[in-house]
Amino acid sequence: MASISTLGAFRHGGRLREATAAHPRAPRPWLDLSTGVNPQPWPGPRACDDDLRRLPDPRGLAELETVAARAFGVSDPGRVAAVAGAEAALRLLPGLIGGGAVALLDPIYGGHGEAWSSWTPNQLASLEDPRTVPADVLVLVNPNNPDGRRIEREALAALAAERSDEGRWTVVDESFVEVTPELSVADLEIDRLITLRSFGKFYGLPGARLGFLIGNKIFSREFRVLLGDWPVSADAIALGQGAYADEAWRKATRTWLSKQAAKVDAALAQASFTTVGGCDLFRWVEVADAHAVFDRLCERGVLTRPFADRSDRLRIGLPSGKDFKRFQKALQA
Repeated sequence: MASISTLGAFRHGGRLREATAAHPRAPRPWLDLSTGVNPQPWPGPRACDDDLRRLPDPRGLAELETVAARAFGVSDPGRVAAVAGAEAALRLLPGLIGGGAVALLDPIYGGHGEAWSSWTPNQLASLEDPRTVPADVLVLVNPNNPDGRRIEREALAALAAERSDEGRWTVVDESFVEVTPELSVADLEIDRLITLRSFGKFYGLPGARLGFLIGNKIFSREFRVLLGDWPVSADAIALGQGAYADEAWRKATRTWLSKQAAKVDAALAQASFTTVGGCDLFRWVEVADAHAVFDRLCERGVLTRPFADRSDRLRIGLPSGKDFKRFQKALQA
């Protein structure tokens, strides 16, 4: 069995093939709870065969951005630019708005730190930290990954507006905000506010590789030009068009995720795990010797997310309804 330190588990969730190779005797199929993805995805259709046989139509892309804007509460679809996942957008941002002091609100999704590494980013403990004020770029996740920390919309809006007036950028990664839409600032027209949204997590289809950047109209137009004529696939366009138009599914799914998260909390407590944070797509869990627990769960075919700098924490996604008993059994064994 490979050591946890030899796997990519510390860097991101996923990497199921690595876990399978490291734990060849684990029961199959694996239960992947490492990425905070809705286990019951949107059930609508993918692109038709004809659309897959040709380049994506620009009109289809425009329709996707329009329906997504409506779902985000953004009045001007011209502010919404589709991209092949929020990850792709966040990696491009340093080259577009970087060059000065950068502050990352810690803890934060590791991709942001990697993206801004050339700018020697400053890690902030809280928004009250005075170092936030002079930073030319402030980057944060809301609700936060991995601990679920929330910043209320009103406070974040005021901060972004003040920073914009001073000529400073604020980047808000809202990859998990679909479960708490009241936190979103995507609809606000603040010149130097950039919001990132993810399709795959809430809609349960991360392999579609679809995300969005929402900024002021000029910035979003320039960003779209940078991406080229075909920034996302025909599948992503078809799935996004259907899913973002499905308000009934969205409401029902929020209710189901909330109830399932409560069931997960109860199962964790019964197994002497303590839920200390998270959102309705994942739980941030305190447990003694979390790295050993990670390996033990892997041996039972359950993949979670450990952290190199927190040997007492795991992030655990929600199992589907049909996998819940298996999840409970793995925790107890």
